[in-house]
Amino acid sequence: MRFPYGIADFRKIREGDYFYVDRTDRIPLIEEAGSQLLFLRPRRFGKSLWLSTLENYYDLARADDFDRLFGGLKIGQNPTPLRNRYFIFKLNFSVVDPWGDADAIAASLHRHINNAIEAFAARYREVLKTPIECHPTDGLSSLSRLLTAISTTPHKLYVLVDEYDNFANEVMISPLHGTHRYEELVQGEGTIKTFFKALKAGAEGRGIDRVFLTGVSPVVLSDITSGYNVAEDLSQRPRFHDLCGFTEAELRAALEATAAAHDLDAGPVDAALDLMRDFYNGYRFTSQREERVYNPTLALYFLKRLVEDGAFPERLLDDNLAMDRNWIQYVARLPHGETLVNATLNDAEPLAVAQLVNRFGVLDMLTAPRDPDFLATLLYYFGVLTLAGRDALGKQQLTIPNQVIRKLYVERLREQTLPRYEDQEQRQRVAERFYATGDLGPLCGLLEQTWFKVFDNRDLRWSNELVIKTAFLAVLFNDAFYVMDSEPALGRGYGDLLLRVRPDMRPYALLDHLLEFKTVTLKAVGLTSVELAAKSREELRALPVVAEKLRAAETQLAAYRGALERTGGEPLKLHTHAVVGIGLERLVW
Repeated sequence: MRFPYGIADFRKIREGDYFYVDRTDRIPLIEEAGSQLLFLRPRRFGKSLWLSTLENYYDLARADDFDRLFGGLKIGQNPTPLRNRYFIFKLNFSVVDPWGDADAIAASLHRHINNAIEAFAARYREVLKTPIECHPTDGLSSLSRLLTAISTTPHKLYVLVDEYDNFANEVMISPLHGTHRYEELVQGEGTIKTFFKALKAGAEGRGIDRVFLTGVSPVVLSDITSGYNVAEDLSQRPRFHDLCGFTEAELRAALEATAAAHDLDAGPVDAALDLMRDFYNGYRFTSQREERVYNPTLALYFLKRLVEDGAFPERLLDDNLAMDRNWIQYVARLPHGETLVNATLNDAEPLAVAQLVNRFGVLDMLTAPRDPDFLATLLYYFGVLTLAGRDALGKQQLTIPNQVIRKLYVERLREQTLPRYEDQEQRQRVAERFYATGDLGPLCGLLEQTWFKVFDNRDLRWSNELVIKTAFLAVLFNDAFYVMDSEPALGRGYGDLLLRVRPDMRPYALLDHLLEFKTVTLKAVGLTSVELAAKSREELRALPVVAEKLRAAETQLAAYRGALERTGGEPLKLHTHAVVGIGLERLVW
């Protein structure tokens, strides 16, 4: 088993006999869907490989390779009449340098277009009847000359644009540069708008027959408005839900084949799938399909390490995905973004929108964030929220898809509330003590002394179990040791926070932990802040309202323990903890 981690070249995957999940049966559906298409997915979700698949299927220069590349695939059994009928012109906007001013970015874009046209001319020199002379500084002029050259042949052009919004996204999320650079590129006769106008014009009888764009969000197309208003968005269409990404059945088959090749028994296969489900699954891109898909880059990262090392990877977050933290930081910097980003960690009350916003530009990002639906939609497009169910009003709920993405939120919150090295050192020390012994004393002391001091009066409006649970979640989160489950379904109820030891870490001195949180107000205990600070934990524990809350939490924990024990599987080394927060000042257990 060879896993093509980091390989987006369809030809290389097929010729190298790498693991490949066949999606070629979607090619006829793509042809039916329209001639100018847009497909949006989060970063590192297999979009480039899909474009490479289309490139190899439609390229007239690769007709002799069709049987070798596609013969064993679904489309090879029943190809469409359009196979190997097009000139292919492929652009990748991720190579456009986004870090200069607007003129520098425009020049980089022109160079990229010219380089792609020169490669095109070399590739098809035996088919083209006239040479293509590139304008040295104007890629759009060169594109016009390319269209003139292909007009003398019987073939049409298929344009593939990968990461069409990449440099725009990089420009916008950079806190060190203004968005004016981007505005100059898309407004008036800006370079980006002019490029897409050229694509639109080229499809009006000038040789461009089909266009397929991939990206992360619709922001660029929204900004250029009439410059390119002909693309049909396939991103939320049910039939293309798993166009990129793996299903659970496909991953199980891959794991079973790996186990057979490496003499692993069924236990590691089940444990691996459980781990991948928690960390890599959970993405849903249409409300009309229940099945969720796995992030393919992360899944291939895991499988490749399993094959090469014979063990699960210690780091379940591939560093290539860590950059998605920038999206969360970006939204948090927008007006009201901080409140919404923190609220995403509340699994008991998922964010909900009446409808995903699908038309917005950079100006909206600066002025429209007063609308929570807009901010939540941004997080959805960036891949750090995904579709869940619907609430009682029929609004679409959005939730964190998996443990890998949850870690990105947690790390941002942890750095915000415990910014000093000394704070992080203490956090690690008390957390590890809790992992091994269940001792809550040092952990609660840290939260009282540091974490709760960060919250000001604005945070008191959500001073409830969510604040307490979020604090424990952020301080204790450690994906090297645990699968951390917020609001796990346990029997007829939902626990607050469950730390399950990772399957590969069970031989070590780590305990499983289940925590249940309750809160009471200062008014309920009849104490001022000064009086509260003066009392010992034993005195606070004896207060009637606190004792009642502790008993209620213990009753729930007993029921949850029974539900966990009935699920079967490997026995847990389970310790349960009832915790009561008094205001945002003291903790009792």
